[in-house]
Amino acid sequence: MAKRIDFYDDPSAPEPNSLVPSVNVIVTDAAGNVLMIRRSDNDNWALPGGAIDLGESIPAAAVRETFEETGITCEITGLVGTYSDPRHVILYTSDGEARQEFSIVLTARATGGEPTPSDESREVRWVRPEEITSLPMDRSMRMRIEHYLSGVGLPHIG
Repeated sequence: MAKRIDFYDDPSAPEPNSLVPSVNVIVTDAAGNVLMIRRSDNDNWALPGGAIDLGESIPAAAVRETFEETGITCEITGLVGTYSDPRHVILYTSDGEARQEFSIVLTARATGGEPTPSDESREVRWVRPEEITSLPMDRSMRMRIEHYLSGVGLPHIG
C-alpha cells in the first residue's frame, strides 16, 4: 500500500517536486465535537480534506472531500487559516511525489450523514475537543487544530 510520510524541517526530507492547493475542514456537530479520520496511508488521525480540483472552488472542494472521506455532509462557516510552510514536505511513496505544504483550513457545521470510512479513512468519528490531543497525528495537523481550538478567531497566515 502507498504511504504518506510527513517531514518537517528535516534534512533527510526529499526536495519538493510539486505544490498542490488543498483544503482541510474542521467539521463540528451540534455538541461541538470535531469530525476526525484515521488515515489509511499513515494511520495518523487527521481532519478530512484533500486536493482542490481544477474548476472547483475552495468551499466546494471542502464539502466534496469531507463527504468522500467521512460520509458527512457539511456547510462551510469560516476560515481557520492558511498553511504553506516550505519546511513541511509530504512524500507519497506510490509515485515519489514530494509535495510542499499548501493547505487552506476551513470550519464547517455538519448537516447530515453518518460517519463512514472510505479508501482514504480507515476510521471516522466525532471527537470531543479535549480528547483530540491524545490522538496520534502529524505535528502540522495538530497545529491546525490547536489554532482552531485556541478560539482566537483570526485566521492563521503561514
